Amino acid sequence: MSTVDEASVIAHQLDEVTEGTRRGNRTWFVAGKAFMWERPFTKADLKRRGDVTQPSGPILALSVEDLDDKQAALAAHPRSFFTISHFDGYAAVLVQVDRATKRELAEAIRDAWLASAPARLTSGYVR
Repeated sequence: MSTVDEASVIAHQLDEVTEGTRRGNRTWFVAGKAFMWERPFTKADLKRRGDVTQPSGPILALSVEDLDDKQAALAAHPRSFFTISHFDGYAAVLVQVDRATKRELAEAIRDAWLASAPARLTSGYVR
């Protein structure tokens, strides 16, 4: 399916994207604002999930426009998109990268970029 390196290539095709680290994890920014980041589970996440099977492979967090968009993304991609209690009330989804198709990932990255980029960059895009 997809990889984090492929996600990075997709992100860098968008305007003013830079890559760095935040909290020790690869993070992609547009105009200085994070829109995608690696999000491995913390010990606290694992404890909160209890006996629930943990997703395998790399996980990316992607910003979304708002909580309605979050619910729509989760409903549209139940195989690869998910959330955890730490993200309750937060406009972002988690993506199990190796379960997402390249198309799903590309669309989600573009939407995350659109949700985070300043208007001067997004005017040519249809939301």
